[in-house]
Amino acid sequence: MSIVPRVRRATVTICCIGLFSTNSVQAQSLADSIQVDYDNHLAVLFDHFHRNPELSLIEFETAARMAAELRAAGFEVTEGVGGTGVVAMLENGEGPLVMMRADMDGLPVEEKSGLENASKATQQDPITGDVVPVMHACGHDVHITSLVGTARHMAANRQDWAGTIMLIVQPAEERVLGARAMREDDLWERFGKPDYALAFHVASEYEAGMINVSDGSPYAGADTVDIIIYGVGAHGASPHAGKDPIVLGAQIVLALQTLVARELSPRAPGVVTVGSFHSGTKHNIISDRAHLQLTVRNTNLETRKILLEGIERIAENMGRVAGLPEDRLPEVIVSEESVPPTVNDPELARRLRSAWQTQIGEEVVISKETSGMGAEDFPYFTVDPEITSVYWSIGGTAKEDFEWAAAGGPPVPSHHSPLFKITPEPSVTRGVQSTVVALKELMPAD
Repeated sequence: MSIVPRVRRATVTICCIGLFSTNSVQAQSLADSIQVDYDNHLAVLFDHFHRNPELSLIEFETAARMAAELRAAGFEVTEGVGGTGVVAMLENGEGPLVMMRADMDGLPVEEKSGLENASKATQQDPITGDVVPVMHACGHDVHITSLVGTARHMAANRQDWAGTIMLIVQPAEERVLGARAMREDDLWERFGKPDYALAFHVASEYEAGMINVSDGSPYAGADTVDIIIYGVGAHGASPHAGKDPIVLGAQIVLALQTLVARELSPRAPGVVTVGSFHSGTKHNIISDRAHLQLTVRNTNLETRKILLEGIERIAENMGRVAGLPEDRLPEVIVSEESVPPTVNDPELARRLRSAWQTQIGEEVVISKETSGMGAEDFPYFTVDPEITSVYWSIGGTAKEDFEWAAAGGPPVPSHHSPLFKITPEPSVTRGVQSTVVALKELMPAD
């Protein structure tokens, strides 16, 4: 055997050992730096946000605090974008423009987590006018705290990256209104269209500190659909004299079940749920109107088209089957409170997964598809025009909570539950760490 291949193999091995050693040192240095910032600043900031949540569209104090924090970090800050939205920019030489988004709104939920810093906040709901309890029942306090930590680290380490960072503090994600409002406020025209768009969500279903990123669709698209059914009122004892919208509505509800079962491929996910059916006022009166309220979920635009067109076709033609005239057919209304699916760019997802595995650790990076069909309004930042994007998850539940649940203890509370709680330290620090690594991967100093 020639000695040359042996020398080459040894050289490669030595280089690889040096590379891994350097990455390990850098990863530990980054983790230590973030931990120090958490201990000195971010822990108190998280506590403040958790105790003081605000509802969608009226996040005035949260937005003001975020603007002050980002301005103090060295970013150029613009407030009032799309309502209460905040945009923070930091230029650092030639390079790509990369956007990182964090949503900031809470929910009208009374916190029953039992935590020492449980929210006692109340606000007047802008929809109902009622004074309601408010809670960060979806972990948005983790998102905005991590965004501040990211800003502070990137501003203090400009030698490690080049380009422009755009940090987005978004209102009203829970009502899927905030991203679109910011876009409609000429977001790209005023601040530039990003080359990449990033976001993460803390997830109670994963152990605190884990990073989950998939190549596909982490969040579904969602449409809010109303079907108005017009009937002909009559006495309940004389049904032949009218057109019963309740019977027609029931037929429509049953027919809608065939859309997913028979019109989508068995491997194509979709949901058509009728969440509300209202009609009538009294036992012996046939109403002249019924109202169905639906949520429709999908993971791609082709599925969305099949489902929405199918709903309209079924509703209208069931009206014809019932003998309604053309001007009295059921009316299908698709609300503006709709969002496309969140779809990760596969190449970018793999690139960031590799960076996290190398610089944070293979043992904390997973790739699991979500089991539900929850929706997000983040796609309003990434479609029309299309922007290469990745949305990942950070685990937020303590390992012992999962062990306790497995041993017969209480189950881990889901998002939007009054019992929802996040373990802040590993969630926030990993949120900062994963974001910083992603930004530096996309914005190298060379």
